[in-house]
Amino acid sequence: MMHPIRRVALAVLFAAGAAVPAAAQRTPAFPNDDQTLMRIWRLGMDSSQVQKLSQVLFDSIGPRLTASPGFTAASDWIQQTYRRWDIEARREAYGTWRGWRRGASHIDLVAPRVRSLEGTMLAWSPGTQGRAIRAEAIVLPKFPDTTAFVNWLPEARGKIVLVSPAWPTCRPSEDWIKWATPESKARMDTAVALMQQDWAVMTGADGRPDSTRLYRGTGYSLALGTGSLGTRLERAGVAGVVSSRTKLSGFPNPFGSAGGRGGPAGPGGPRANGPAGPASAKGGGPAASMAAANEALRSGQGSGGWGVTEIFETYNTVAPAVTLSCEDYSLVYRLAENRQKPMLEFRLDAELLGEKPAFNTIGVIRGVEKPDEYVMLSAHFDSWDGGSGATDNGTGTMMAMEAMRILKLAYPRPKRTIMVGHWASEEQGLNGSRAFTEDHPEVMKGLQALFNQDNGTGRVQVLNGAGLSAMGMHLKAWYGKLPSFYTDSLSANVVSWSFNDVPTGNPGGTDGAVFACYGTPAFGMGAVPWNYGTYTWHTGRDTFDKVVFDDLKHNATLAAMMIYLASEDPEFIARDKSPGTWPADWPANCGKAPRTTKPRL
Repeated sequence: MMHPIRRVALAVLFAAGAAVPAAAQRTPAFPNDDQTLMRIWRLGMDSSQVQKLSQVLFDSIGPRLTASPGFTAASDWIQQTYRRWDIEARREAYGTWRGWRRGASHIDLVAPRVRSLEGTMLAWSPGTQGRAIRAEAIVLPKFPDTTAFVNWLPEARGKIVLVSPAWPTCRPSEDWIKWATPESKARMDTAVALMQQDWAVMTGADGRPDSTRLYRGTGYSLALGTGSLGTRLERAGVAGVVSSRTKLSGFPNPFGSAGGRGGPAGPGGPRANGPAGPASAKGGGPAASMAAANEALRSGQGSGGWGVTEIFETYNTVAPAVTLSCEDYSLVYRLAENRQKPMLEFRLDAELLGEKPAFNTIGVIRGVEKPDEYVMLSAHFDSWDGGSGATDNGTGTMMAMEAMRILKLAYPRPKRTIMVGHWASEEQGLNGSRAFTEDHPEVMKGLQALFNQDNGTGRVQVLNGAGLSAMGMHLKAWYGKLPSFYTDSLSANVVSWSFNDVPTGNPGGTDGAVFACYGTPAFGMGAVPWNYGTYTWHTGRDTFDKVVFDDLKHNATLAAMMIYLASEDPEFIARDKSPGTWPADWPANCGKAPRTTKPRL
């Protein structure tokens, strides 16, 4: 039987929950009587499908590593969903990529004590072939030159090699700013700086990376996971490779300028009087150091999240490669450093599948007046697979899918053809979108506008573009037709528009840049951060529960409105380039999509 107090609490909660959506979805003011925009609003805000769709994709299907079975399953699902909505959908193969199936990971410390470790395989790691691998863990030394490294390699044979630094703290820097004494903070800043110096890529006399020594004097790189160093260790017969890429940051370098942050002259140092007034000699008032810490936090110093590790890739094919959390990696590292002979055991289920088809998934609503002109939604479909790929870029995918659903219902006979690109292999170098731009010159020629979103779950705050002189006036005209929900400066959902009158450089960052590089109107949709870089970007924490569905509804409805407005625009956006120095050999310098696996070592 439910306790009476709990019954009352739940009743209040449900009553509050029922009231909030009504307030949040109140119809905003529209600048004109555009019935299609109003219909888009109602469909997007009153009958959104984003939460239901997200649960299927993020929980049931899961992450979408390019050329993995999960990526194929997700593409099958999205095509079936579009067809159920009476939207054309197809898969477009453009090449191959290395296939891989992830299974379960068991990583244990078995000596000098037993502990199950928090970690997982890196993407594309070989498994342990149905057996356990048990070996001593050792730390990669620092070598004066590559000859010393080669001479050391026999010592690594049969061992598990730790190739990352161990942080002296796994607390984020904001904790040290907020709670530490100035002396303790300065010591930690120094320890972190020395660790980073010791493990940095080695440089020559000119201060540039020394290609003959690179990482720890080995002459090899670590790249995003194990890089060329991992494959060299593999050839030497190591039993496995362990890395750890934490999200810790914001520790000032005391060796920079005089005093430095955290030293006596820095903002974390002792002060006689803080903003809250003088410190009490008897300890009865707020300490000056606490006031200084609060001031530092307000000014943006201090960052890094608890318990978050980036999970990337390996090119090893024999020696398994795993990543560990900051805490467990540091534990194993300290045991090895203190000659306590840590023994690790790996039981890893994985399968290297060879080259598999790489493909984009495309959805289409055909235009009725100008079918050879296009407006596009753009979001990469692939993800790293340590988590579920929810905010990178599942939320971009959901925005595009939901916008297509809304448009099919509210605007079934568009003036221009509406397309959506769910791109493969963005994480390996924007490969899917590059391939599309090369394979579809007719779309590039007739592209009126492309809207790309790829920066987490937050509500879009900025619509921006660059490279073409005419983009700004069109964007301004569309923006002026949006409802007050998006344009009222007092609204928490306000979106601004910006236009940079400077040509776009080489592609980078995300798929919209590929289209901009070809001199087509690609608009970026910048969002509020929601600690995207700190907690979910390329981590095991990128899961369904991190999605902010009110913001996602905001984005899908906005995207549908922008596509509608761009489609109805009576003028085609001119291709006149903005003033500035357009890169030479344009667009040849945009780069070509690799059509088979291209190592990044």
